[in-house]
Amino acid sequence: MHYARTGNFLATDRSIRFLSALGGASTSRVFNLHRIALDHAGDPEFQKKPLFVSPIINRSFIMKHRTRADENYLFAKPRAVSTKIVIPFDNSDLRAGGYSMFVEQRGFADMLRQAGHYKTEALERDQTVLRLIHTLPSLDPFLLREHLRNNGYDIASCCFAISEGDRNRMYSFAEQELSRLAVLAGGDGSSNNGSSRLVKAMLSNQVGEKLEPLRVTLGLSGDDFREGVFSWRGFLYYKWSMADFWPEVMVVLRDLNSFQPVGAVTPDQKAFLAETRGHIIRGVRANGEAVNKSLSVYDHAYSDLVANQSPKTFRDFLLSAPYMFLEMGEKLGAISHIVSFWQQRFTSGNRTTIDADELSAIFNDFMTGFGEVDRSLKSPAPAPRAAQARRA
Repeated sequence: MHYARTGNFLATDRSIRFLSALGGASTSRVFNLHRIALDHAGDPEFQKKPLFVSPIINRSFIMKHRTRADENYLFAKPRAVSTKIVIPFDNSDLRAGGYSMFVEQRGFADMLRQAGHYKTEALERDQTVLRLIHTLPSLDPFLLREHLRNNGYDIASCCFAISEGDRNRMYSFAEQELSRLAVLAGGDGSSNNGSSRLVKAMLSNQVGEKLEPLRVTLGLSGDDFREGVFSWRGFLYYKWSMADFWPEVMVVLRDLNSFQPVGAVTPDQKAFLAETRGHIIRGVRANGEAVNKSLSVYDHAYSDLVANQSPKTFRDFLLSAPYMFLEMGEKLGAISHIVSFWQQRFTSGNRTTIDADELSAIFNDFMTGFGEVDRSLKSPAPAPRAAQARRA
């Protein structure tokens, strides 16, 4: 929760109490630069190629935030999802609270300059990076890294928690998916080399000449093709993600449904936890169905392309892919955030016990990923006092 102040001043923010529970993790909705900075302070690559030039912004939390009705006045026009920057008051004690701002809110440039203590052209550079992050539907590390690379920003690899195993599995999945298309991209469709070259071209940070035959076949302009290919990468990543982590989703939902807090639980808290458990489970299932529906559109268009050598359906798909990519990324991001957070906070070998206040805060955060919710489901958790006593 954040409290706005008049003028272009930063707002005190109490969501950092919840963020402190993440420990060392990032999720699809929370990019934990605070932990990355602590873990890689002595890494030469991190020093040479930081995500943000400002050390202050480079130790913040970046969040995909479901914009509330009482926050719309901060923007020139209403938006469903915003990108929020949360900066701790005290890097050694996150529970002390912090302050925040939204990318592209009114007075954003002045607020960023104030928060990051900018004195040089670094402000413009960091603003551009934040706006690029803002255009993405979620903070999935693969998509975030590729999007920044596509726009000429080479960031230290430690900023993106993509394991070598995940990269290899994603590459193998993409190679299998694209093997039937190799001939249309100028490769040898009968050999592994053709599909391997196509995968490298598709997953590279440039849409180069190796994909030119495919662009001509689809009859797309340079800009439309570049945007379509990036969204296509996103669809491949999301399709792989759904197949790879959906079994984990089911495990987390079962655990979430049965998890009980320690200590006293008031009647209001008991009712809130019961209601929100159901809302979260229904939200995850609804989002999963929506993602699968979007993936089926891709599968149909792609099958028509490779089976019938008919580019029209896939061309139409690529033209609409950027919009579908944003919607699907937002829905899958909400699911992925729940799974990542729950696994980090409640690992099987370290079943940390929490009270009803904290569990209510966690459930409340999970609900925000699903859009409009029942307004009667107001969290009964009391507001933390530490953040009220501190100011930016």
